[in-house]
This record gives sequence, structure tokens and C-alpha cells, in this order.
Amino acid sequence: MKYFKLMFSLALLSTYGKAQNIVDGHPSWIMQGNIYEVNVRQYTDAGTFKAFEPNLPRLKKMGVQTLWFMPINPISVVDRKGALGSYYAVSNYTAINPEYGNMDDWKELVKKCHDMGFKVVIDWVPNHTGADNYWLTAHPDFFIHDSTGKAAVPFDWTDTRQLDYSNVTMQDSMINAMKFWITNSDVDGFRCDVAWHVPDAFWQKCIPQLKAMKNIFMLAEGDKPSLETDGFDATYTWTEFNVMKQIAAGKSNALAMDSIIHFIDSTFPANTLRMYFTSDHDENSWNKADYGTMPGASHAPFAVITQTLKKSVPLVYSGQEEPVLDSISFFYKDPIHFGNYARANFYDMLLHLRMQHAALSANASFKKINTTNDSAVYAFERSNGADKIIVITNLTNKPQEYSISDNDITGNALNVFTLKKEKLISNVKMHIQPWGYYVYSF
Repeated sequence: MKYFKLMFSLALLSTYGKAQNIVDGHPSWIMQGNIYEVNVRQYTDAGTFKAFEPNLPRLKKMGVQTLWFMPINPISVVDRKGALGSYYAVSNYTAINPEYGNMDDWKELVKKCHDMGFKVVIDWVPNHTGADNYWLTAHPDFFIHDSTGKAAVPFDWTDTRQLDYSNVTMQDSMINAMKFWITNSDVDGFRCDVAWHVPDAFWQKCIPQLKAMKNIFMLAEGDKPSLETDGFDATYTWTEFNVMKQIAAGKSNALAMDSIIHFIDSTFPANTLRMYFTSDHDENSWNKADYGTMPGASHAPFAVITQTLKKSVPLVYSGQEEPVLDSISFFYKDPIHFGNYARANFYDMLLHLRMQHAALSANASFKKINTTNDSAVYAFERSNGADKIIVITNLTNKPQEYSISDNDITGNALNVFTLKKEKLISNVKMHIQPWGYYVYSF
């Protein structure tokens, strides 16, 4: 009898320990975490894993938690675009792009990341392969075929070929390829490219198998609510990003931010996580993010919002801390030249603030703060127990006057950017500079 009691107690302890690592269905480490997207090709002149490694201490100091590495797989040569091809035209799912190094180099990098406390997520391309992926000859039935009998091209991506998800063997092969990276290099998750175009049924089959191996983080490129119920931990915020772009361009005012909250609350599951961003590889290369969509001073308040809004898991793209005020080529060598780090302190403050305050956990409560100038000033409160953060932003290019209409938002607070105590009083006129922002800790 004592033996069975002991086994039952150990089972409970094991279950409790596992439960402690999960919050609202997600890895606990991501709830106050963040993501930094690493473009290995362009990060250094050499464009290798080893050349990237010396940046780890700087990124750790800045407060980066999760490193998302853009695809590390070899790139197809057939129908290649540009000199180097698209990162997303994969020729082999279980091999390393030789431009970056070899498998030992990758494993060493992952180990160094883990030793320093980083999590490592790799970019995965499940919707299509490159035009000479070895599956095309070894398993032609893994692909959809066009009217001529050739493997079909998805959309206008002529350097890729469309996989056929009605083929169960292909599904299992894809899952096994993903398992390979957990088993062989201990990655902590996947950012899944074009996840919205892959059938929901596949994700419902795939994700539980991956999560049974490790408490991984799954990020979907897509903003379909079904992706969350399929098992993804977080989805993209294209809708929210487009609203912010409209405000930055003066085509909408701060009241449009209310539509973001309504969209989340009315469309997605309650335990939703959303990856907020002001740039990523696509937005930078194709849509002028950081220097076109939210140029100059307008970048800052939206970056603050992405780091502090409800349900947020915020993203910083390679070079935003510099900042890089140009597009980074997609198909050619176009290295980032670091040296100024003009925004590093800004991001340092925000990333560390998020890690240090439970009020900024993705699942912490959110309350909009009403002001006398809501068409220009967007303000909100995040709280978790006694911990409280107040965010006030001016989403215009003009100085604004406002007063807080909420009597609950009063008292002495620490301005986290000036590190000075300030008194917040409702119904008292205050001023905020163009594209200004205040973040207060109580």
C-alpha cells in the first residue's frame, strides 16, 4: 500500500510540475517574454551562425528573451530568385543552409543561447517547398500538380512548389521533420510560415505531437482565430498593424485603437496571444516598415503599445535597435551595419519592464483609460494583483492637452523612462509632445 501511495504522490508531483510550466495553455516563459527575429544572412558581413554569436551578450543585455531564427535550411537553386534566393524556398527540411555553417555550428549556437537563458524558435515553411526540394523526385505525390502534370506553384511564388495536405504520408513526413529539430538541436518552438494556408486539421494533428516532446512555443503566421484553437500559442496581428499604420499616416485617429481591442475580444479565444510588431522581414523588405509606414518619431508610441497592450507577445526585428532606416534586400546580400544602437536603450527599457512587471503579462487585465482628448490620446491600464502599469500615448504629430477622466488613476507613479516620481491626478490638464508616450509604474 505504501508503494502505491508513493507512486500516486510522485504522479501528482509530476503533473503539478508540468502544470506550473503552462499558463492559459501556453508555455509560462512566453507570458512576459518577447521575440527578436534574427536574419542570419544579413546580420553580419559573414552571414553565419558563428558570426552572429558575438551579438548574444548585447541582445541579452537589451532584454531579448526568445530568438526567432529565419529559415536555417538550404535554399533551392532551381527557379531561384536573385543571387541568394528566398529564405522560404527550402530544398531540405532536415539540413542546414551551408552559407550559415553546418549542423555542429547550429547545435553549438543553440547551446550557447540556452546557456545564456534565451529560448530558440526556428522558422518553418510547411505550405510549400523550394523548386528542387528532394521530395519532388523522391515523393512526387507529396505535391499538388497543375494541368500540365507539373508540381503546382502557390500564388505567384515561382521559386516554390505547393505541398498536398490530402496526402497523409506527406503530413507525417512534415511532422517528423519538425520533430527532428526538437530531438537533434533542442529548439523551443516554431514560427510557421503561411500557417493560414495549411489545413486546420494538419495543425490539430501536428501540434499535440510536438508539444508532447517539449513545452514548445508555436507561432502562426496568420490571423485566423482557428489557428489558436488548432493549438498555436500566438498569431500575427496584421489587422492591428494596419490600424496603427492608418493612424500613423493621419488617416485614422486614436479612437481607431478601440477597434483593435474589440477585434481581439470578439474574434479570438479568451486565452489568445497575439504577436505585435512594428516591423518584421516582410514589412521591412517590402513595405518600408520603420522608415515608411511609421517613420521618425511616429515609431515610438506604437512600439510602446506593441510591448504593453493586452494579449501581446511583442516582436523586435533585426536592426530595429540601430535603427536600420532602409529596406534589407530579400534575395541578395545586404548586411546590417550595427554601431549606433540609437534605439537600444528604448527597447532595453521596454523589454526589461515587461519581464519585471506581472501587469504586462500577456494575460494580465486591461482597462482603457478615458481622457478628455481620446481622438488624439490613447491611454490604458494593465494590472495584475497589486502591480499596475499606466500607458499614455499621443498618436498625432502635434502637441496635445488632455486630462484623465478616470478617478481611479491617481497617486504617485514612477515614470519608467525618466525614473522620476510623478503625481497623476484625474481631471487636471496635462500636456504630451507630438508622438509622445508616458509609461508609469505604481
